Amino acid sequence: MRKCALLVSALVLMGAGSARADQPGADWMNKDVLKKQLQAKGYSSILVWADDGYWEGEAIKDGIIVEFHADPHTGALLKALPKKED
Repeated sequence: MRKCALLVSALVLMGAGSARADQPGADWMNKDVLKKQLQAKGYSSILVWADDGYWEGEAIKDGIIVEFHADPHTGALLKALPKKED
């Protein structure tokens, strides 16, 4: 629960990542569709933004904050690793 509260606090402070985000391509899957795919895999508190040619984000899975990269066309996870403590 504490990690979830920390994630929410961080999002408020950084404006939900919008300041650092690139723009998604015209042929990319919708961000909401990607979030639904991730929820079906057990992720929650999902944040997604476009960066360097793919969807990037953070979410919680099994009580752990995870950083991920997803294919912008299929939503397939290319990377999903526990977030390093700062």
